[in-house]
Amino acid sequence: MNLLEKLKETALSVIPVMVIVLILGLLIEHTAESPYWLGKFFIGGMLLIFGLTIFLLGVDLGIQPMGERCGAALMKKRSLSLLLISAFVIGFIVTIAEPDIQVFADTVKKAFNSVDKRAFTYAIGGGVGFFMMMGILRTILKLPIKLVLLVSYLLLFVAAYFAKPEFVGIAFDSGGATTGPMTVPFIMAIGLGVSAVRSDTSNSFGLTGVTSVGPVLSVLIYSMFVADNAEGAVQALETQGGVCSASSNYIAMLFSPIKENFSHVLHESIQSIAPLFVMFIIFRIFLLKMTMRQMIRVIIGFIYAFVGLFIFLIGVQSGFMQAGDILGQALGHNANTLGGIWYVLLVGTGLLLGAIIVCAEPAVWVLSEQVEQVSGGAIKRKALLIFLSIGTALAIGLAMIRAVVGFPVWYLLLPGYILAMILMRISPDLFTGIAFDSGGVASGPLTSTFVLSFTLGTASGGNAGGNDTFGVIALVAMMPLIAIQFMGYLYSKKKQKVLGHE
Repeated sequence: MNLLEKLKETALSVIPVMVIVLILGLLIEHTAESPYWLGKFFIGGMLLIFGLTIFLLGVDLGIQPMGERCGAALMKKRSLSLLLISAFVIGFIVTIAEPDIQVFADTVKKAFNSVDKRAFTYAIGGGVGFFMMMGILRTILKLPIKLVLLVSYLLLFVAAYFAKPEFVGIAFDSGGATTGPMTVPFIMAIGLGVSAVRSDTSNSFGLTGVTSVGPVLSVLIYSMFVADNAEGAVQALETQGGVCSASSNYIAMLFSPIKENFSHVLHESIQSIAPLFVMFIIFRIFLLKMTMRQMIRVIIGFIYAFVGLFIFLIGVQSGFMQAGDILGQALGHNANTLGGIWYVLLVGTGLLLGAIIVCAEPAVWVLSEQVEQVSGGAIKRKALLIFLSIGTALAIGLAMIRAVVGFPVWYLLLPGYILAMILMRISPDLFTGIAFDSGGVASGPLTSTFVLSFTLGTASGGNAGGNDTFGVIALVAMMPLIAIQFMGYLYSKKKQKVLGHE
């Protein structure tokens, strides 16, 4: 796919979000700051579009082919121990380098002073590495994806029973936070590479879903060893950029967040790309056989991915997070104090944003392309995105209700996962694997940053305060499990009906 086609796709995904936020900002938030944060949001949105376009092009050129080659090369060595050890190391390194995890660990540390950030991060990385290893072993042994997921989530529920209640939302959030813009393409590509060697591409999906179990379980176990000295819920995100004084230059203030975040985002981007590039060099020396043309293509892909990720994160941190926080506070305050139409508007905004914003996630596009390719076009990207959008919309809508009313996250997670387990019985295996992969990719960097800031703002403006900081990402990760498996049920019924008429 060329650059212009990708630009068109990303623009069609992000621009509707920008339009909604700009309209709500003009109608709801009337303060002296409005022109400035709306202007910064617009600039951030444009940067996000161009960054996402370049990033996805880099994934196509370098990251995905490298992952597939690594998985295939490890399989051809016919050394199970080498494959599993490599899977663990890859999962661990990529996870602790993921920017989303660094931000998430900082947020948890602010809420619980007894949490050691390094130990917490390493626990998440170890969980990802171990379950990535288990996921690849499942592919090799051709174990049913439904059985593996069922056993894994039963372990989660048992661990959650013994874990500290305040860590349940954190644990399930960590499963979504690990699936960032670098982790997902690499994990899925390795799964495809391993499956391709076994000539079983239909069994390639599910690795991301299985891997996402690891950080949840590891954080639940970690919580059992953390002292009970929580400092209280995390407060709403601080807005960036400040208030522009009357004498300040408007244009300079609009672009000031880019300058302020430049070095920080550059460091995060390097931290995300560097471990994967080092692994590529190591695999290239000891394992991969590539022509000079292929190697140059992969290196160019890494450069594109780095530049795109940098621009993407600059856009998100310079405009989207602030806008989400400000809008959330305004809507949450009005819904709590005035009720009625404002409450409906808050939930409706959550539903609309959830339906649209998931389509702007980098990993969602990677997954949808692979699904259409592996299924030979039988599963259309458009249909997958529709069901994924519906699931995410419901998740954000429920998160808005919870942010204002305030109730335990288990009231939503437990029945949701029970329903997902029930749908396993009537959904085809392929769709179950895709569903659990979708749960991970839906809660990527854009969803996590904007939706989390929007929900934090809502909780701050509503009567729940900071009570509902954790659990939002978990809901976004859970709903696609139900929506995509239901899509699989409808797909199987349609297929049976067509075969019945032949």
